[in-house]
Amino acid sequence: MILAVALGAFGAHALKAVLSVKQLQTWSTATDYHFYHALGLTGLGIWSERLKSSQFVTMSGLFLMLGILLFSGSLYLLALTGITKFGMMTPVGGIFFMLGWFFWIVAVLKDQKS
Repeated sequence: MILAVALGAFGAHALKAVLSVKQLQTWSTATDYHFYHALGLTGLGIWSERLKSSQFVTMSGLFLMLGILLFSGSLYLLALTGITKFGMMTPVGGIFFMLGWFFWIVAVLKDQKS
């Protein structure tokens, strides 16, 4: 989460004079999703103490981390470079975010059945 905050501040201050409004919006989206999902990972870590379905907790954490890397990472690169091909990775990161949340739900549901 500290990296998301630092990158958000960097975008708001250091990059403000360098990037276009559209690039700054892309940067902001990257930092927002980075922060939300890092917070989710923190919650998952806390919750994992209570969940017995460890394989699903692990899969959830893995997909959330990969989602941050691909979704936010591709948007950071797109904003900095303007190379639109980086945007092709963004939807994959979004799918990974959804899979991460899905596996968390599965872990909770399986835990309730036991």
